[in-house]
Amino acid sequence: MATPGGTFRGDADSFYLPDFCASRAAFAVVLIAELIAIVLSIARQSSTVGFWGELARGSLFLLWVGLVSAALLCWLRPRLARLEVGRGSAAVLAMLTAVVAGISAGVSLLGRSQLVAGVGAGAYFPSQLWPFVARNTAVGFVIIAVALRYFYVTHQWRRNIEMRAAARVHALQARIRPHFLFNSMNTIASLTRTDPALAEQAVQDLADLFRASLSERHQTITLAEELAIARTYQRIEQLRLGERLQVHWDVGRLPGDARVPGLMLQPLLENAIYHGIEPRPQGGTVTVTGERSAELVSVVVRNPVNERHAEREGNRVALANIRERLALLYGGRALVKAGRFDEEYIVTLRFPYMACTPPAEATPGSPEARVR
Repeated sequence: MATPGGTFRGDADSFYLPDFCASRAAFAVVLIAELIAIVLSIARQSSTVGFWGELARGSLFLLWVGLVSAALLCWLRPRLARLEVGRGSAAVLAMLTAVVAGISAGVSLLGRSQLVAGVGAGAYFPSQLWPFVARNTAVGFVIIAVALRYFYVTHQWRRNIEMRAAARVHALQARIRPHFLFNSMNTIASLTRTDPALAEQAVQDLADLFRASLSERHQTITLAEELAIARTYQRIEQLRLGERLQVHWDVGRLPGDARVPGLMLQPLLENAIYHGIEPRPQGGTVTVTGERSAELVSVVVRNPVNERHAEREGNRVALANIRERLALLYGGRALVKAGRFDEEYIVTLRFPYMACTPPAEATPGSPEARVR
């Protein structure tokens, strides 16, 4: 993370300037240059060249400045990412100001050349060299400084949001441990006397679940891995609740390689069991369905509720956490809906399909390797 007194880490996520090597950034530069040219043409319309002439020369000048600056930032990005924030910002400011000054001087000198004079286009170029260069350099310096400050503040804001989301993940992981761990250990203790083989499998499942939930190797995992973690959790709860717990999985139409935040589905299954099944003497059925429609993936978790059902704090924490992490990954294209409908509590997740390359080989004993 970049801090005022620290250094940039040399990766795309920690460098506060946008990646100007991307086509979207180049398009944004062209669009902004044209918008500024239109505004300046309206404000400075000259009777000598007219509106369209003013727009043409303003567009050419700003496009040259914008695209040359973007090309330099793209080329020098790896080097700039290794500098301290202050030095990196000063280097970018000096470099781009020099670009503005150099192009301004080049335009002025071109206007004095025989080529321009021969075609009668001298009115489109500045008549004086140094006033033109000094004015453009001063304006460019101010605009570049403001833009750098904007990019830095935006980057810091996004990093703070990501850190807050990571803290919520850790809080969610910590919330899983107390009641679930104690109940699971009591179940395993009773199985050691009646069914040692099943107790051994339960211990392995419990270890796999906590290994997956406490892992910090990846911010995102594949949907197949997330389903495997949820099924591992179900197997452990099945030992404790027995026939009272039924889980119906209809997830065959889900793309296993879809990219999702870790611990997205397991907390929903935990809430469904803890709030919907455990309080009912007769138990009930949790239904997990999902499908991919065009470029959207939908996952729905349903569980029965009682007349005295009230949404507990833990449920709201999990939903808020999932909503925030989906928003960070997919922006406004992700949707999380939850509420009671008749005698069911239904949570719906909807997000764009984004392929994530799965691990080449699942680690032996991991939930994804042992999903059944």
